[in-house]
Amino acid sequence: MTSDVVSVLPPTPFKDVAKLLAEHDISGLPVLDEDDKVLGVISESDLMLRQATLPAEPVSRGRRWFGRHRDTAPVRAPASTAEGLMSRPAVTVHADDTIAEAARTMARHRIERLPVVDEEERLVGIVTRRDLLLVFLRPDVDIRREVIADIVVGTMWLTPATLDVRVRDGVVTLKGQLERRSEVSVLLRLTEQIDGVVSVVDELTYRVDDSRPPRPAEQTLLGLAGD
Repeated sequence: MTSDVVSVLPPTPFKDVAKLLAEHDISGLPVLDEDDKVLGVISESDLMLRQATLPAEPVSRGRRWFGRHRDTAPVRAPASTAEGLMSRPAVTVHADDTIAEAARTMARHRIERLPVVDEEERLVGIVTRRDLLLVFLRPDVDIRREVIADIVVGTMWLTPATLDVRVRDGVVTLKGQLERRSEVSVLLRLTEQIDGVVSVVDELTYRVDDSRPPRPAEQTLLGLAGD
């Protein structure tokens, strides 16, 4: 994320908002209250929408151009401050959310930027689609090093030689044998959450299938009379 965020307060005039977008070469910014909590977000689209032509204001005959009937004229929307321009409620993510979660949120809401907030919902940064895409340019060797150090050894408590970890173009292939089947799903899920991982290829096996309940040693028949 970018921690140096350009933001405005609700009373900020329309022209000042447009000026900030142009000066900083950004396509949107958050609107904050006095406690730095995100109230909404303003994008270039919001500004254009407020300046668009709205229907049905009659125009005199003298304003018809070149014999063409022109029955409507531009009507300016009443919004003149950030409070009236912003889209609300603001869609945000927390600083400890994963890259994958942020990407899914962007895709779900069809937005290009996400304000990042802390535990108290105060703004700490902003992340854009470009920021997320840059993550996938991470070198394969760095991804492999993190999988082994943080997941295989640090979380699963396995020795590095237990698994064969290969990374090519962001695709991680895991090969080897684990003790229990439940460990396989945990390892796959944690690996998918690492920054820069495009997908995970599962070539893992296991010794014990702990996903099924143990079978009773003896089967009993209920509801049948017997000696």
